[in-house]
Amino acid sequence: MVALHKYKNKKIAIYGIGKTGLSVIKILKKLKIKFVCWDDDKEKLNGLTYNFDKFWIKKDYIDYIIISPGIDINKCKLKNYLKKNSNKIITDLDLFFELNKKTNIIAITGTNGKSTTCKILEKLLKTAKYKVQTVGNIGKPILSLNVIKNNFFIILEVSSYQLQYSKIFRSKYAAILNISPDHLDRHKNIKNYINTKSKIFFGQSSSDYSYINAKNKYSKSIVKLFKKKKLKSKLVLVKKKYAYIISEKIRNKYFKSRSGIENLSFVYEVAKKIKINDKTIIRALNQFKNLPHRQQIIFENKKAICINDSKATSFDASLQSLLNYNKIYWIVGGKPKHLDEFNLKNVSQKIIKAYVVGKSTSFFVNKIKKNVKYLVAYNIKNALLQIYKDVQNVKEKNFTILFSPAAASYDQFNNFEERGNYFKEMAKKIFFKKHNAKF
Repeated sequence: MVALHKYKNKKIAIYGIGKTGLSVIKILKKLKIKFVCWDDDKEKLNGLTYNFDKFWIKKDYIDYIIISPGIDINKCKLKNYLKKNSNKIITDLDLFFELNKKTNIIAITGTNGKSTTCKILEKLLKTAKYKVQTVGNIGKPILSLNVIKNNFFIILEVSSYQLQYSKIFRSKYAAILNISPDHLDRHKNIKNYINTKSKIFFGQSSSDYSYINAKNKYSKSIVKLFKKKKLKSKLVLVKKKYAYIISEKIRNKYFKSRSGIENLSFVYEVAKKIKINDKTIIRALNQFKNLPHRQQIIFENKKAICINDSKATSFDASLQSLLNYNKIYWIVGGKPKHLDEFNLKNVSQKIIKAYVVGKSTSFFVNKIKKNVKYLVAYNIKNALLQIYKDVQNVKEKNFTILFSPAAASYDQFNNFEERGNYFKEMAKKIFFKKHNAKF
């Protein structure tokens, strides 16, 4: 805990009392550091015994502001105070780095595939007999970890929201898997979004490694920063050719898919730097089980396959599934992402029919009507019932029932997990319990 000595006599404000804020409170209490708390939702402050008076009114009262990822300083109640004191803002990532400067941190960000890549790396490192924990945007806040020993690996899923306000965070290995337009309601435009993602490399030194997709068009501006020597770490341009070669030796179907190959290409590059041999890599990947709600197979028989891809919250995420399958009955819709673009040019021929659900059906109809036959179903249950009717007279085999919403879940569900679980329940009920899978 000596690493946080510089905070000992400082006054710290914690803004946002969710999982991240509570983890910060716990660590500061342990260090006996003075702090105050605030959340725009006053109910979250109930039960806290700490002084959360209006600290922003007192000039120069606060030395550091630890802000939670969900706080947007352009929209929150304290926006004026935060903008004037932006130099004081830090994050839980910064605090963790102060505590664990010698820890092997593998930080993963990107628009799609972060959680899955983290879990693949976790499986690989455990198979290679390393001690490892996976935290961050994928689950537990990073400060919820106990004191980390130097021989540990920490795999950290990092969102753009976490990176946005971080100042000194650094990882030994850092990767941007891919970039496509997302969270533009917060970042305003794609340029800001790219700049925020690139912050994962900013704190790195010449002994660290940066991984980036060599083919992603939005990554090119970040690569230029390395060429101009504005970033100090060793740049690894990740290509898929090695992933294709090793995937031929892997039985696991997941690593035959487009998204599986992309994730594997990053995992393989990191594994080789850690000096994990191919035999261990292949054994680990054959045992890997994909995360729920990410191209998850619900049922499969000679005639059809049913896929739960509820995690696909943007069109680019859904595109990965649309490219993977054929003869698709596509359930799409939900709360659309700000400025999300739909380009069905390369997949429209794969889609037999789309079933539009959610409260923003007109948005999705306008995006797909010129390229795809569609029906407005309003909700998942109606969509599945209609698909069941539509496939009764289908003679061809190997068609796909694909739930890949290309939208957030918040119009009808609390999160993508709840949405995905509901889809699984309805799909099994309609195609098995009710109709005994006779389609």
